[in-house]
Amino acid sequence: MSERIFSEWLRRQCEAEWTAVVTHPFAMAINEGTVPDEALRHYLEQDFQFVDSFTALLGAAVGAADTFEARVPYGRFLGQVATTEEKTYFHRALAELGGSTDAPAEPVTAAFGQLMDEVRASQDYLLIATVLCVAEWCYLGWASRAREPLPERFVHREWIELHEGEEFRAWVAFLRGELDRLGADLAEERRQEVLGVFRRAVELERAFFDMAADQTG
Repeated sequence: MSERIFSEWLRRQCEAEWTAVVTHPFAMAINEGTVPDEALRHYLEQDFQFVDSFTALLGAAVGAADTFEARVPYGRFLGQVATTEEKTYFHRALAELGGSTDAPAEPVTAAFGQLMDEVRASQDYLLIATVLCVAEWCYLGWASRAREPLPERFVHREWIELHEGEEFRAWVAFLRGELDRLGADLAEERRQEVLGVFRRAVELERAFFDMAADQTG
């Protein structure tokens, strides 16, 4: 089987939704530094609500992974990024924008958190890796479309930088590689199960950006 065949197959089954996410007008406005403060505040308040569930999902990946070689990248990302760089950015950005880290969750935020919690509780490594891959690959998809010079204001620029660059690309490549490794010889029923979770995650990513865009008026 060719390299990355399963992850690419999953993405292609959701092509329209996927493209809508990685080219979403709200994401492109982040890249251009033109998102109004009120809309960016609301978006980041909602995105911060995922930090706990996302961190727990990374921890579940460490425990559920089937090889030591797979556990190490999850543990590294958990320690170096999810609990430090991103969390620090959220606090600084929300302070700049007058936001809060305990804003009530929008329905789509709650639904995405529920999906993360469901796959975490399942301890099904392939499904855990699937949700993580969608979340990170989608964000690389839109952030990689940013053009130099990046916006001057840190609330835009650093959010792009957190989801682009050599280290983040390697992280996404690892997640895709895990899907490809685990998906190489799946029975059709299992492939469809994974696709269902992949599609659900992509649909929630689009709905999340749609929710954010609604704030731009």
